[in-house]
Amino acid sequence: MRASAFLYPWDVIGDPDAPARIAALGVGQVTLAAAYHSTRALTPHHPRHRVVTAEHAAVLYPVDERRWSGSVLRPYAAGRWAPGDAYGEAAEALAAAGLDVHSWVVLAHNSRLGAEHPETSVVNAYGDRYPWAPCIARPEVRAYLVALAAEAAVRPGARGTELESCGWYGLAHLHAHDKIAGVTLDDTAQYLMSLCFCGSCRQGYGEWGLDAEQLAGEVRAALEPVWGGGACTGGEKLLEATVGYRGAVARGLQEGVVAAVRGAADPGFQVLLHADPGVHRCGANVGVDPAGVFGLADGVVVPCADGRPDLLRPFAAHADAAGRVLAANFVVVSGMGGAPGRLGEDVARAAAAGATEVRLYHAGLASGEDLVCVRRSGAVG
Repeated sequence: MRASAFLYPWDVIGDPDAPARIAALGVGQVTLAAAYHSTRALTPHHPRHRVVTAEHAAVLYPVDERRWSGSVLRPYAAGRWAPGDAYGEAAEALAAAGLDVHSWVVLAHNSRLGAEHPETSVVNAYGDRYPWAPCIARPEVRAYLVALAAEAAVRPGARGTELESCGWYGLAHLHAHDKIAGVTLDDTAQYLMSLCFCGSCRQGYGEWGLDAEQLAGEVRAALEPVWGGGACTGGEKLLEATVGYRGAVARGLQEGVVAAVRGAADPGFQVLLHADPGVHRCGANVGVDPAGVFGLADGVVVPCADGRPDLLRPFAAHADAAGRVLAANFVVVSGMGGAPGRLGEDVARAAAAGATEVRLYHAGLASGEDLVCVRRSGAVG
């Protein structure tokens, strides 16, 4: 089955053996970060360093100043972790090894943007801002994300792109030194804690027949038992009341982003969304409507936690057109909860559930033994 491995430019630059090591996994493609959030990443194979700290969200190529002239919201240049055209340098080396290169673009996840422009952030029902989560209902945020996608996705030599966080972001984030696990939040409580009550969203709720002030009070009331260790009460009703508005906002962003990318790219450029079939989902794999997403993008990349293909099946029921991609994303880093030793079995289950391709997260973070397991599995290639 055709497979792609995720990589950062710093996994490749300065390591002449990296392209051949990746090609030896049996993959024909690399999904290479072009715009990425802040992170601290291990580089177990690099000859010169072991840890790379990306201090803030940034684009990993030179910003086109003409595109952003006069813009208040604009992408940040990377620092020493990805200087110059890091993406382009890494992409060229990978292509020389016979690998197709697709860009990997993170959109609505940017802590520095929220710190410098707090008005752009999601505001929860308690009035707390989430600086890592730009509110996609805000016109200026949507315009910024659409422009960013067109620039970051269509890099020289890229044959396609994968768009992460192309929708709502919320509470779950893995923020620096997170301390939010003291109270367990189930799926519904996570959703309620991710609802936005900024000015744009308050107006949007009103347009959908909802009183924002009353809604915020009902959210707080539904969550009150959770803080004492109990269960959320009435949360499903609130989810049903708000998911129409939030789904419409997310769909509007996705349509704008995909149209902008297609407008900037040559014919045949592939556009995939990192996605979840639960339309209420927030985060890296945003909720989309399985029945409509293939009319928008060329396909989806779906997380297969613990090797389970459950989330693939709703998409498989609608991926009936030739060329539609349904990619199963597996963590192959043992230290991050992955199971590369059972990759062959997991890929077989995914294929039975309708997967057409495989993604390996993340070839730059995986240990040598993890990569050996991937090669031995014979599951990709």
